[in-house]
Amino acid sequence: MFRAMGFDDEDLSSPIVGVPNPAADITPCNVHLDDVADAALDGIDAAGGMPIEFGTITISDAISMGTEGMKASLISREVIADSVELVSFGERMDALVTVAGCDKNLPGMMMAAIRTDLPSVFLYGGSIMPGQHDGRDVTIVQVFEGVGTYAQGDMDADELDELERHACPGAGSCGGMFTANTMASLSEALGLAPLGSASPPAEDEERYAVAERAGELAMDCIENDRRPSDILSRESFENAIAAQTAMGGSTNAVLHLLALAGEADVDLSIEDFDEISRRTPKIANLQPGGSRVMNDLHEVGGVPVVLRRLLEADLLHGDAMTVTGRTLAEEIAALEERGELPADDDIEADFLYPVEDPKEEEGAIKILDGNLAPDGSVLKVTGDDEFYH
Repeated sequence: MFRAMGFDDEDLSSPIVGVPNPAADITPCNVHLDDVADAALDGIDAAGGMPIEFGTITISDAISMGTEGMKASLISREVIADSVELVSFGERMDALVTVAGCDKNLPGMMMAAIRTDLPSVFLYGGSIMPGQHDGRDVTIVQVFEGVGTYAQGDMDADELDELERHACPGAGSCGGMFTANTMASLSEALGLAPLGSASPPAEDEERYAVAERAGELAMDCIENDRRPSDILSRESFENAIAAQTAMGGSTNAVLHLLALAGEADVDLSIEDFDEISRRTPKIANLQPGGSRVMNDLHEVGGVPVVLRRLLEADLLHGDAMTVTGRTLAEEIAALEERGELPADDDIEADFLYPVEDPKEEEGAIKILDGNLAPDGSVLKVTGDDEFYH
């Protein structure tokens, strides 16, 4: 059967590495994922593995939103996890490189990796670049605001039409700290993805280099029998929550991290988010609350810049394990030694703040309960007294 698909004797004596790929024309988040997956396949092959790509579904939250179709969104997370688990089990795969683009892809793929406990590397497809309109950067956030401005009578239909036509110029997930970029950032903090892998844009050559390295890393995970159960711990999840609150990440991460912790048999509750948010300052001001996007963070060093600041302030567990087999602290040090993470003093970014002088003293995530929500509710607070948009 394998020979019929072009595999040879060398392939058949090599570990099988599955590459689940939710590529689809449904959403710009996923439209380019075949190219990302191809780069991962190349990395696996070059490192001596037998790469096998297979498909799964995606739902576009942005397109389904405001319709009955949005009810399918969270269900799609479960279908993705179930389908990847089923194929991996049925085809007796030795490892995974899980590719993800749109919102529910990311936790779905991570859940599958945890369930199978195969040596796994999480690979994000990257985010979209801003568009250009009237000499300024525009994103989907400006379109959201434009709809309100038009309804208010302060923008005409032609201007709104022009804005909409320029806001999303190509492939990739929404550029702000929405669900996809939040979960991609947290995949680094959890240790399921290599540091620096979340921020390269979807259509940048660096995104494909990241994908190829993910394939190579999957083979290293096989060789060293490194599995999600060796990586994930209570400390890993506390790191992820700290990163979420420090970056002003999506409230959806609460839902997804609780699901991931359940798969990993790690004790985590909704109250943990409130406790960690209260002790973790907000030090990154990205869209939708701020004005900058993921590519702006990438240009100054990516998610590791934020993680390093938190680590140096003793707000992260530096001894938490990562997918490379090194601890989080060791990985940050390695990035510095390789010149891939600039010295903090050399970083000039008006959307990043030092821990000692943060944007907000506490993180943005608040957990409330009472008669309206006896089991608890999640609130995201900006703490700002003025409008930015």
